[in-house]
Amino acid sequence: MAAGRVPPGALTLKQFLRRQQVLELYRKILRAIREVPAEPDRRYLKDWAREEFRRNKDATEEDAIRMMITHGNMQLQELQRTLKLAKS
Repeated sequence: MAAGRVPPGALTLKQFLRRQQVLELYRKILRAIREVPAEPDRRYLKDWAREEFRRNKDATEEDAIRMMITHGNMQLQELQRTLKLAKS
């Protein structure tokens, strides 16, 4: 491959950084779900998270992806608050 050429299908820098944000959010959600005390609830939440991310994996519109990341972060914060309240 010649210098300076980008292989077909390669992500742009913006896409790469957005992908990293999505993966980080997914990992944080899964870590938070591990803190859920009841096994059936953990399983349900894990399946829900996987399905949400799978359903939106082909999204390409920048604004829609940003909105989904924001929404996911709000849901993560809500889960963390709920877990914190349950422990106290």
